[in-house]
Amino acid sequence: MTQTPGADAPSQGLNFFRFNVSLRDAGTILGLLIIVVVFSLLTPVFLTAPNLINILQQSSLNAVIALGMTLVIISGGIDLSVGPTAALSAVIGATLMVAGVPIYVAILAALGVGILCGLFNGVLVAYAGLQPFIVTLGGLSLYRALALIYTGGNPVFGIPPEFRALTNGTLLGIPNPVIIVAIIALLLWILLNKTPLGEYILAVGGNEEAARIAGVPVAKTKVATFVISGSLASIAAMILVGRLGAAEPTIGNLWELDAIAAAAIGGASLMGGKGSIVGTLIGAIILGALRNGLTLMNVQAFYQLLATGIIIIAAMLIDRATRGK
Repeated sequence: MTQTPGADAPSQGLNFFRFNVSLRDAGTILGLLIIVVVFSLLTPVFLTAPNLINILQQSSLNAVIALGMTLVIISGGIDLSVGPTAALSAVIGATLMVAGVPIYVAILAALGVGILCGLFNGVLVAYAGLQPFIVTLGGLSLYRALALIYTGGNPVFGIPPEFRALTNGTLLGIPNPVIIVAIIALLLWILLNKTPLGEYILAVGGNEEAARIAGVPVAKTKVATFVISGSLASIAAMILVGRLGAAEPTIGNLWELDAIAAAAIGGASLMGGKGSIVGTLIGAIILGALRNGLTLMNVQAFYQLLATGIIIIAAMLIDRATRGK
């Protein structure tokens, strides 16, 4: 039977957005469900609609950072400078808004700062041959210092109400930051699973030398992951600026650790070549749900850190047990 051209277009469209849930992703989802069930039994407030929305909103900053971090980790790198990159982006974007610059121009300027920081990291890693850990560790100090020097160590107040309304608003009852995270996650899922760049990222992290022999643009691929990470750090920074109504040069402290934790819980291998956008998103929600539940139970902060550490180590053990599956 002859098939007319384009007859299978609908099925191709459905296949494009088909999510293949791996064993590791299924385990992450199961972990989230266990946390939800446990805290639902321990405190009746946990499983209410307002609190669930609150968890998603609280997880949004870490999710944005972690999604960018995931691409860097998959490519075989690490980015320890996301927190200071966010701080530098925040203070520059905020000072421009306070000075009367149009809001969208200020946002683009902040995004440009993140892109430049990521580009600087990526070039040193990809073309100068330096280790990602060392480069981004240096960037951590450099970008933090620039933020402090730029502001004199003082916070920036006077954020326009229009910008705050933009970041703190809702759509159909869903907070705008949650919607932003969903859009970013979808775009990065498409990038990683449906584009040549995604294939390059996986190939470089899996075996860099083999990828180079196969003709993969290794250096450009690494630079791209750092640029994406830096730009997402800027987006997270502007979300926080809108939420707080101020920009401090000290924001973003330890953001890189939470982001790495979310990626690790979601199944990203710190050896490179393996990771999941869906898994990282769930990992960020797991951390948010854990902290929210423990807070509702009036558990002290240092016990929350203990619980987070246990979950991260457990995730690594699970990853070890399911590696290659």
